[in-house]
Formats: sequence, structure tokens, C-alpha cells
Amino acid sequence: VQLQASGGGSVQAGGSLRLSCAASGRTFSSNYMGWFRQAPGKEREFVAGILWSGGGQYYPGSVWGRFTISRDNAKNTVYLQMNSLQPEDTAVYYCAASKALITTTVASDYDWWGQGTQVTVSS
Repeated sequence: VQLQASGGGSVQAGGSLRLSCAASGRTFSSNYMGWFRQAPGKEREFVAGILWSGGGQYYPGSVWGRFTISRDNAKNTVYLQMNSLQPEDTAVYYCAASKALITTTVASDYDWWGQGTQVTVSS
């Protein structure tokens, strides 16, 4: 499975961005898709996940109510809509795919990773 993330950029606090993650290759090998982020000097953090079959959405408290994950199976693409962005959301965002059949927030459970896209939020 190959993953290509895009859509990052620079916005002011309160703004929005939509990230995309296009999957190719043996996409049927993956069941759960997740978005992670990593800020300089910090550990990689799970921010959203969804099953390709639908359902299984999960968000940590840090982004709940602001971020929404969705998928378009016809396009093999997963999206992350990010609203009300804050400077603490600044990070490199990665999409990842897992063989797991249930929600997983653990990075080591993911088998394939995209290259990351930078999101910068200024105050």
C-alpha cells in the first residue's frame, strides 16, 4: 500500500485546512486508516481514524469537535477536515494504514505510512 498525503499549508488561528490521503497498490490489505501528527521535539500523536468500511471514527480530546475524518472508497482517499485550527496544531501530519479491524491509536499498529504534510498555524 502506498500513501500520498497532501493539503498542508499555513493558516492563521481559527482557520481551516483539509488534508487528503490517496491510497494505491494493495489497498484491500488495509482496514483502518489513521491520521497522526508530530511536532518538533514531541512524540507522534494520533488525531483521527476511520475504517474503510465506514464507522470506527475516533478522535482524541485534543481535536474532538474540530477535526473530522472521512473516506471516499471510490477514490481510495481519506480526508481530514481541520477547523478552528490553533497554533498548537502545528505539526507534520501523516496518514497511515493498518490491517487492524478495530480502532487503533497506536502508531506501531500501522503497517504503511505516507510521507507527511506540514501544517503551520500562526497566532
